[in-house]
Amino acid sequence: MTYKTIVVHVDDQAETAPRVRLATELARACGARLIGLAVMPRPRMPAGIEGMSVSASVLKAQDESNRERLAASRVLFERAVREASVEGEFHGVIADAAGAMNHEMLYADLGVVGQRDPERTISDMYTTLPETVAMESRRPVMVVPHIGYSKPVGRKVLLAWNDSPEARRAATDALPLLRAAEKVTLLVIDGDKREVEDVGLGHEPPGDRAAGWLARHGVNVELVNDVSDGTDVGSVILSRVSDLDIDLVVMGIYGHSKLRETLFGGASRTMLGHMTVPTLIAH
Repeated sequence: MTYKTIVVHVDDQAETAPRVRLATELARACGARLIGLAVMPRPRMPAGIEGMSVSASVLKAQDESNRERLAASRVLFERAVREASVEGEFHGVIADAAGAMNHEMLYADLGVVGQRDPERTISDMYTTLPETVAMESRRPVMVVPHIGYSKPVGRKVLLAWNDSPEARRAATDALPLLRAAEKVTLLVIDGDKREVEDVGLGHEPPGDRAAGWLARHGVNVELVNDVSDGTDVGSVILSRVSDLDIDLVVMGIYGHSKLRETLFGGASRTMLGHMTVPTLIAH
């Protein structure tokens, strides 16, 4: 198993270059075809503008701006692909960003998008793009911090594990990266609170079987148990990322409902809002 088609979200913003660079590095390592997807919103009338001639002028200006931005995105993507010597193609569309990305992900193994910018409001079309694509496409999504990244990705990996379907999906989707890593830390937080008694087997230490499964796949894995001690689990993960010099996190998101995490907080919300290294998410 490996990634043979990777889709990267491209736009003309400053944080796009590191994202495209990471995507080209992944494509080169996997021998994958890289699809660059640039999406611009459909022209729409701002509130309070009246008059047919004014409306037509506003919509025309928006359309011209969109096409100029798509052209700039194409130049950025094609230059990166050429410099990395990877096979690629560019798709530029006027559409909803999440809908267009989900459509591309029907025919891809991995998506690469940028972290939501904390300075943007919830109404921004890209604010929830990472989690929306991961949850709706059911494909793994690599999220690149909006501040970029400064070292090679995938050498020291932290896999957040809690025996949930989301964690299992993330681990399975990330196997090509986990096998290639120098070391994978399988992090279990508050595992003693999630012990499940199997009939006739008694209590199994959390993470033990997951570590064995990964090892049989050729992963150099170390199981680490930790406790939150009342701290948000996402904050514990971020601390271990720093302590262990991690360059990639793998985790499932929204084991609880998204609304519950939005209202009360949770590991998914913390990581997506405050990540310091690229993070592969799955749902």
